[in-house]
Amino acid sequence: MHIISTIFNLSFFTLFCLKFLHASNPPLSLDYYKSSCPNAEAIVRKEMECAVYSNLRNAAFILRLHFHDCFVQGCDGSVLLDDTVTLRGEKKAPINLNALKGFEIIDRIKNKLESECPNTVSCADALSYAARDATVLVGGPYWDVPVGRKDSKTASFSLVKSNLPDANDGLLSMIAKFMYQSLSVTDMVALSGAHTIGMARCTNYRARIYGDYQTTSTMSSIAESNLKSLKATCPAEGGGDNNESAMDYVSPNLFDNAYYHILLRGEGLLNSDQELYSSILGVETRKLVEKYAFEPVAFFEQFSESMVKLGNITNPETYVDGEVRKNCRFVNT
Repeated sequence: MHIISTIFNLSFFTLFCLKFLHASNPPLSLDYYKSSCPNAEAIVRKEMECAVYSNLRNAAFILRLHFHDCFVQGCDGSVLLDDTVTLRGEKKAPINLNALKGFEIIDRIKNKLESECPNTVSCADALSYAARDATVLVGGPYWDVPVGRKDSKTASFSLVKSNLPDANDGLLSMIAKFMYQSLSVTDMVALSGAHTIGMARCTNYRARIYGDYQTTSTMSSIAESNLKSLKATCPAEGGGDNNESAMDYVSPNLFDNAYYHILLRGEGLLNSDQELYSSILGVETRKLVEKYAFEPVAFFEQFSESMVKLGNITNPETYVDGEVRKNCRFVNT
């Protein structure tokens, strides 16, 4: 146990150093578009209202897009780029393929912004606004969004795998990936609460439901019924990889703290989720899960704060060679 503790502490020292090497002071502000496009937020809000009210799942799609964007090269709109002859985008990387949706919503937002304020509002900022509005529209907290990001002219297929948390990651791997982005353990547990909305694909939870689900779960009658349903949707072998199940089966379309109650019962759908509560190394994360389960206001407050920190992960190169894309799918010609 002493050896594990020593390794754990050394890992944190290394990551602590990496954190400050990676960190930057983003040149963002709340009034960036005050003169150049004063209706920017209202335009995004209106389009998100239409999208979410037509299909509540769109909220989770947009929130996930923002997260996947910011963890690769910073919040620079790189995840929105389509592949071209000269550019290999991030959309077809294994973790993103068949997992990311909602691109057409950002297209509609961008079209409206270009009509109102041509060549002014970046796709990265539009996505940041949209993620906040998506959260609010399904019952989640509000936060002010600092803006002023530029869009990247590049993307990174390879960084998707190394930077983004995987559904089957262990706790130390997840902590490392969040700390590399200058996000703390508290940020990690709070941001994971976004899984209170949205669905996961069978390929991401198969190992969990045929693995230690019964070990961590209380296996109440409700849990047994849920596990049976999950296995019917996701066979151990023979396909069904893209079949989906809600990560929060209690209130899948409402942004609340039910996700943490599910973890307390040992019923997290993804291994990476349940690790927050069940890992033997998760002393701090376990306490945070309990806190957010019993203090919903504390969860909302921390989620808002952590989303601002997530949005402040910038790509320094964009302030030298970035742009405001006219079409979020392609760099300007």
